[in-house]
Amino acid sequence: MNDNRVTLRVWGDHACFTRPEMKVERVSYPVMTPSAARGVLEAIFWEPEIYYLIDSIHVIRRGRWFSFRRNEVISLISLDSAKTWMKSPEKTSPILAGGGAPDGTQRNMLALQEVEYLITAEIHRSNLDSRHKLKTYLEEIKRRAINGKCFHRPYLGVREFAADFDWENDAQSALERRSAELDKNWQNIWSEEDLGLMLYDVFDHEQRCEGFRWNSEADLFGKKSKSKWEGKLARPEAAFFHAKIENAKLDCHPERVRLLRNRIARG
Repeated sequence: MNDNRVTLRVWGDHACFTRPEMKVERVSYPVMTPSAARGVLEAIFWEPEIYYLIDSIHVIRRGRWFSFRRNEVISLISLDSAKTWMKSPEKTSPILAGGGAPDGTQRNMLALQEVEYLITAEIHRSNLDSRHKLKTYLEEIKRRAINGKCFHRPYLGVREFAADFDWENDAQSALERRSAELDKNWQNIWSEEDLGLMLYDVFDHEQRCEGFRWNSEADLFGKKSKSKWEGKLARPEAAFFHAKIENAKLDCHPERVRLLRNRIARG
């Protein structure tokens, strides 16, 4: 481990990092986005007292483009319907998403096949009080990654595309090792390309540093807190950046790239 940085290797059979401008038709970016990388890390280990900043993403296998059609649901489940189903299931109607079903529709997906990345991220303490030092969180994510543990299965862009993961001590040495194992020159995997505007994240990292957690009954009764929750609830705010690949590396640290923010309307 280097200071507060961690590196994970993630790979999978399929991936789709959806471009938001394509609306209902899912079209993937050619490489993993920082928000997808953050999602992988948080699936393995996350606590309200910490948050991740993605430093860089190294590409080991770019993947191949492939497309297919699939059935998706167009109906929405309201909160009132969910409450009704909990109390009186017989009063609710199921959502039908099969072929030709009234609640389903067929849509195209342009995705990636056989991808592999190295995610390097910084772990920072949030503003919430914690009895643990930062080193404790670094050791915890390392232990969980080595043992293959996670809170829920990480995925590559969309939940049905599950990801495998492993711990790496250093991104560059791991890139060179895996390139040799795949009989490739890592410098030729993806030498250089301007990818244009790419989604960075839908939550501002400056807000995520505030942290957010629900207090337990023990905290409330023990008078450690005056309210049921602490911290600050982050509001959705899409941020984009100009993505460039150089020597099979996507640099995406917020201190080194310019973020263009666009607040999401809340209805």
